[in-house]
Amino acid sequence: MRQAKRRSNSANLLTGDELDFVCAQVTDYYAAKLASYGATPRGVDWSCTRTQGLRFAQLLRICPTNAPFSLIDLGCGYGALATFLVKHGSAASVEYLGIDLSSEMVRRARRRHSDDCRVRFAVGRNVLEPSDYVVASGIMNVMVGFSLLTWERFVNTMLLDMHRMSKAGFAVNFLKKPGQQSQPGQLYCTTPGKWARFCEQELGRSVEILDDYGLQEFTLLARAANATR
Repeated sequence: MRQAKRRSNSANLLTGDELDFVCAQVTDYYAAKLASYGATPRGVDWSCTRTQGLRFAQLLRICPTNAPFSLIDLGCGYGALATFLVKHGSAASVEYLGIDLSSEMVRRARRRHSDDCRVRFAVGRNVLEPSDYVVASGIMNVMVGFSLLTWERFVNTMLLDMHRMSKAGFAVNFLKKPGQQSQPGQLYCTTPGKWARFCEQELGRSVEILDDYGLQEFTLLARAANATR
């Protein structure tokens, strides 16, 4: 795997107290959603189970369908993706680790999957040991009051984390347009080209964009140079 070209350029990343503060605000935002709506799609700021599952299906296109693999679910929430894998018969071939900033989210996830030894959860932003694949659903979307510059530095940081943690590939979704009821500046919306270029030029990944699944968003699949589809 090629190393990220700008790994030492901290001006493009959030670090130290600044990163801790952004993570704390994100944690508080989702803690409030969980308290209001419980372990449901609305509790992680998605509208319904149907569209949540549609997003999961796009993200999992980074993974093989005919071989076992290890998977990190970054921003796992209450473990909905792990449930999705079980429902669709894929859990037996997946070594799953869910990571979330919120200890309460992780507590809910562990309770939902307490009888499955192949499913684990941890509190945090990243882990040292890489997996085959990393996916993230929605963690780039809600800016929680930060400026565009600060939020895009946060996105840089999270994509670099995903790059470091994935041996074969990672996948993440982004919004293209805000929802009708969203407040101005609340949501981060972008275009495929910006982050495709970052993953190709800075991380040395091969990129595929999925944007034809009926939602106002896109999913970015970033594969290692030697990975097969």
